[in-house]
Amino acid sequence: MTEPTPQTATAGGPLVARTPEELRRALSGPGHVALVPTMGALHGGHRSLMRLARERADTVVVSVFVNPLQFGPGEDFDRYPRDLAADTALCAEEGVDVVFAPSVATMYPAPQMVTVDAGPMGERLEGASRPGHFTGVLTVVAKLLNLVRPDTAVFGEKDAQQIALVRRMVADLDVPVEIVGAPILRDPDGLASSSRNVYLSDAERRSALALSRALRAGREAAAGGPDAVRAAAHAVLDGAAGAAPPVVLDYLALVDAATFTEAAPGHRGDAVLAVAARVGSTRLIDNVSIPL
Repeated sequence: MTEPTPQTATAGGPLVARTPEELRRALSGPGHVALVPTMGALHGGHRSLMRLARERADTVVVSVFVNPLQFGPGEDFDRYPRDLAADTALCAEEGVDVVFAPSVATMYPAPQMVTVDAGPMGERLEGASRPGHFTGVLTVVAKLLNLVRPDTAVFGEKDAQQIALVRRMVADLDVPVEIVGAPILRDPDGLASSSRNVYLSDAERRSALALSRALRAGREAAAGGPDAVRAAAHAVLDGAAGAAPPVVLDYLALVDAATFTEAAPGHRGDAVLAVAARVGSTRLIDNVSIPL
């Protein structure tokens, strides 16, 4: 499939900018700008982000960039799905105005010596399983916010720890942007929409449904407090460990929604029940908000 060339688009479609200079020209007009940062391989979950951005802005920018800084050794950077033409066509269907699709050399013209440290909050859960991941995420988000200078940026709540860290970054560094969370979109079978779902075989997908079942079980046990939430979710995942193929748990945690520290037995307020697991060679994450 042919990729859109810089500063061109299909009839009625978005303008495709490949460089900061092209992006600046595309955003030279007035009005409220909303950014939807993505790594491409766009799906229904991304559509929901674009629609939320459109409700809030005169101009919607979708960035498509597979960021090498947030992938660790042995992760799926090289095989991560890439199809800019298909992504641009989806953006056209959602009325996106600009697709910013820089190359790695454009985003990182020299070795990135200065990065954004995610701090202790970025060392837990995903950060513990993927050391350095959130430093890479926050660094590229900071670069995109500086390049686009949006009034609003929309992130999916499926990456709950990520959006919490982005909110903390813009607050701590006084970045003038509103961070908006879009609710998790689920496929009809309950699996959270993800670009990595394409890796799953039919059997692996059936096993992977244990993640959303575990989260539902935990939420239904909320009246019993944090320990009951964890026990209910673990019971589902313990059973899934014996499935064919098995669900191999990375972590299950009930955490304070603001700090991502473990919710204590007497915790009151907003909490997040988060899970990460592997099914076959595919690593999946999911979460649910639980008021306690």
